[in-house]
Amino acid sequence: MKDLLWRLIIIATAGVFWIFFFIKEIPFDTTSFLSLEEKEMVAWQRAWMQINSGRTNHLETFKHMQKKSGPLKNANSHIVIGAPPVEKKLLTIGVSSVPRPRGSYLLDTLQSLFFASSSSEQKHFIVLVHLADPDPKWLDQMSANISTLFKPYIHARQLVVINTPLKSYLSLKDLKKNLKDTPAYVAFRSKQSMDYAFLMNFATNHSDYFLMIADDVKCAPGFVTQIATTVSAWENKHWVTLEFSQLGFIGKLFHTRDLPRFVHFLLLFHQEMPCDCLLSHFHDLMQQTPIQFLPSLFQHMGNYSSFEGKFNSLKDKEFKENDVGSPSNPAASIYTSLKVANDSVLMNSYSLDKNFFYAKSAEAGSHLTVVLDISAKVFQVQVLTGSDLKDKNQLKEGQVELGYDSTNRVNDCDDYILLGLLVNGILNKQVLSNKSGKKVKCVRLLVTATSPSGIIVRHINLWTE
Repeated sequence: MKDLLWRLIIIATAGVFWIFFFIKEIPFDTTSFLSLEEKEMVAWQRAWMQINSGRTNHLETFKHMQKKSGPLKNANSHIVIGAPPVEKKLLTIGVSSVPRPRGSYLLDTLQSLFFASSSSEQKHFIVLVHLADPDPKWLDQMSANISTLFKPYIHARQLVVINTPLKSYLSLKDLKKNLKDTPAYVAFRSKQSMDYAFLMNFATNHSDYFLMIADDVKCAPGFVTQIATTVSAWENKHWVTLEFSQLGFIGKLFHTRDLPRFVHFLLLFHQEMPCDCLLSHFHDLMQQTPIQFLPSLFQHMGNYSSFEGKFNSLKDKEFKENDVGSPSNPAASIYTSLKVANDSVLMNSYSLDKNFFYAKSAEAGSHLTVVLDISAKVFQVQVLTGSDLKDKNQLKEGQVELGYDSTNRVNDCDDYILLGLLVNGILNKQVLSNKSGKKVKCVRLLVTATSPSGIIVRHINLWTE
């Protein structure tokens, strides 16, 4: 009997020793966002899972420990643009974004969010963007573009942009290697999980529901109404996430009251696997059976991953494309300050056939401008540069702008509003409805960095009502 008692004492002592070892020797980074109390709690969780790994399901242990999870109190995320809504909304739409080696899709995604929702729908949601990279040049440029393009939504408190300092993150050194991933990819996906955790932590108190999407998606028209209708139908049923896309972390809806628990889950297991796999395991813990709705309301539109620019053309087969038909290209005159190559016809850039326009070079500040004979309501613009050969003769750095007034000018407009940036020599973008009722008079392709080699403008296409 005494031997048994001593064995129990030794086992209990060893358990306590390992818990304190985890707290003292393997804490979260001391410069992280966690308070001392939160660090000790997570360290205790890790230790408990370690000493009970043979007897206790980790997920069930986590569920038991996180019954009273609250938002992280010491997170250093701060607002870069905008202000939160005064009154609580129905929905927060969360987007986390980092620089992409082959160009960002974030502005296109934001434009799709607002274009696909009516003014009455927009009163019920807030878009929360996490610019999750410390590069000041990228932050300044992206902030400036968002401020210019989405000024009305920022003023209406419908769009908020945040950033989290890198010093607030857990260490990305000496991470666990698993799933045969390279160390670089393990660091990337571990940071991505923390990016999402910071975003969700900030979103906890601004709405009843939280919708996570990627920074390279387009939205089905009326998606907000469809989600609100679904939520109403499921009001008295148990669910943790509702899925409005079949892809990864796109289109996943949460109760905001459940976000603190999921935030802790992402932080606790951030280095174990990609965040969409962590979401799947969280489902096993909290919900088990996925609840999906078809057709999908969101489609992945990017072609290149944010990790090292790798090709990724994943598509959701259940998303119904909105066919806008062929471009109309109403009657117009074309003007340019580009250096035109011999025998190249400027009008070919605007024609609907297979001809193209070629310029010998393009200086920063030079332009190609379409001036419509009669102002029109334009709802989509497409600009294609470069040949059919990959990356040949593209305009690498340029932007497309819309002009609405030409009071004193014949071949130009008085002022322009940025529509979007070229990505890989291409822009294909819907135009947000103009509340003032103004119609588009000019469409200008502006060169933002000198291109010493020749450029090809295959098409400038307009869809008008």
